[in-house]
Amino acid sequence: STTLAGVAAAAVEKDAKSGMPTRIFGRTGARISVLAFGCGSRFLAYKDPDKACEALNRALDQGVTYVDTAYGYGNGQSEEWVGRVMKTRRKQVWLTTKIDKRKADEAQRIIEGSLKRLNTDHVDLIHVHSLTNDDDLAAVEAPDGVLKVLYKLREQKVIRAVGVTSHTDPVVLRKAIERNDFDCTQFALNAARAGMRNAPGGFVPNYMHDSFETLVLPVANRKKMGVIAMKVFAQEGLSGKATAEKLIHYSMSLPVSAVVVGMPKFEFVDENIAIAKRFTPMPRNEMKRLSDELSTEHKARLDAWFHNHVDC
Repeated sequence: STTLAGVAAAAVEKDAKSGMPTRIFGRTGARISVLAFGCGSRFLAYKDPDKACEALNRALDQGVTYVDTAYGYGNGQSEEWVGRVMKTRRKQVWLTTKIDKRKADEAQRIIEGSLKRLNTDHVDLIHVHSLTNDDDLAAVEAPDGVLKVLYKLREQKVIRAVGVTSHTDPVVLRKAIERNDFDCTQFALNAARAGMRNAPGGFVPNYMHDSFETLVLPVANRKKMGVIAMKVFAQEGLSGKATAEKLIHYSMSLPVSAVVVGMPKFEFVDENIAIAKRFTPMPRNEMKRLSDELSTEHKARLDAWFHNHVDC
């Protein structure tokens, strides 16, 4: 429908100082930059913490206000590097981290460490990191599961919002957000609609029915959740198959709050920010044409790759 692009377009407001488009982050009510800085493997690729911090500062200087890290990125290394920047810039950003442990007591211990590493007494959002299958969801929801800890921290205002991420199974993620009190979610949303579904006999590569875009996004929108698109390049799987601008603008044209991208070189930081600042919603027919073309050619391969993918 043409309304999807319309919803996305309506919510955009340019920041007067930086020129960066911003959107409201769902029911959190916060306003965030449409481009989020990813601090996973691409951030750790800087190797030198000074260089990594320089890249992050460079992004913040140009209007990025959303920073995405996780304990699982280098067992706290990414959080430590981000924490160096947070010493002086904490108030300027929406700070998100993620927890990959499923037991409440272990999660509590790691989150206490995350706060220290990030040099802060509060985090804006903590996601349950990388939800996979039904057994994994059951562990998250168990009486001694991580969700209990996150709800408690939200009540105590140590965290502002609770979320969940996935790049494997849209059916399981939809179940998770339908039956739990998540404020936000982050999942694979790219023009190839890469993202598989666990099914008897293997993959169901029918992208029209079994993608995050078709199965999860409408539910998240209905619940007024803050939605972050990730894997817009399908972890480089789509690099060179379409321009960076088209891939980023496709995901930004969906009814999401922001698109998170890893930027392992200074020039990528500048280029992605320029692309974000040039953003105008892609016409629906152009989105469909790009998606049909890329998914026909690449979706089955990418789904097979993401089936066992561990984000790090």
